Parts: sequence; structure tokens; C-alpha cells
Amino acid sequence: MPPLNADERATLESWLDFHRATLAMKCEGLDDEQAAAASVPPSGFTLTGLVQHMAEVERSWFRRVFAGERVPPLYDPRADPAGPDGGFELAEGATLREALATWRAEIARAREHCADRSPDDTGRFMDQDVSLRWIYVHMIEEYARHNGHADLLRERIDGTTGV
Repeated sequence: MPPLNADERATLESWLDFHRATLAMKCEGLDDEQAAAASVPPSGFTLTGLVQHMAEVERSWFRRVFAGERVPPLYDPRADPAGPDGGFELAEGATLREALATWRAEIARAREHCADRSPDDTGRFMDQDVSLRWIYVHMIEEYARHNGHADLLRERIDGTTGV
């Protein structure tokens, strides 16, 4: 649980880490077949695809937007790096373990980029300055929304519910 009375940075980072941990928890104990199971046909939405997507989101916001790195998309090399974050579609042979490893590596890079930076520091998005504060809030929102999806996916797979 994030601290109830902390400074702005600790509050934002704690909530982001809470949601990252929630997504990881939703994937615990699943094999590749379960994690690649589509939610409800005709949707192809899967937990592995969701983890891949969040790796793309971490990469996009913290590396491309905030740090200004020119890094290609992870899962669709033809995608426009300035376009919407993909990753939902599973590549042939995709595994949950590999998706989680890639996602965790992107989180580690995000932390490196933010470690010595102020919430007031900016990157560039759509030809405008965007603060690290805004990026943190957006990432919390992105995870919160997708963790709701992860809840439903996991319950459909094996009945597991909860945080």
C-alpha cells in the first residue's frame, strides 16, 4: 500500500509501483497457454498481450517522451514510434515469461531515467513540453485502467479475484 502521508514524488512513485505490482500479481502462477487465452471471443485481449502493451507504454513515456531516446517499438517494428502504443497482439511463440522480463527491463530503465529528475522536469509530447509529474499521473491512470482488465482476464482464466 502506498504511504498515506508522503511528499509528491514518493506518493506518485508509490502508486505507480503499486499498480505495477498489481499487474505482476495478476500474472502469477499462470502458464503460457492460460496467459495467452483470449478474454471473451471475438476479443483477442490476453494477459500476455497486456503485459507486452505495458512494456510498450513504459518504453514510450519514459524513454521516448521523457528521456528523448529514439527507440523502436518492441513488438511491432513497423509501428510508428510516435503512434499509439501497441503490443496487444501476440507474436508467434510469445511467452508470458519473456513478456514479463521485457516489461520489467522497461520499468528498470524508466526508474533510471527518473531517479535524479524533478517532477517539474519535462520531455516532449506532440510538440509540447510534458512534465514528469503528468507522465506519472498518466501512467497511474493507464495501469489502473488495464489492471481492471487484468482482474477480469484472471477471473475468467481460473476464478482468481482480488487486488
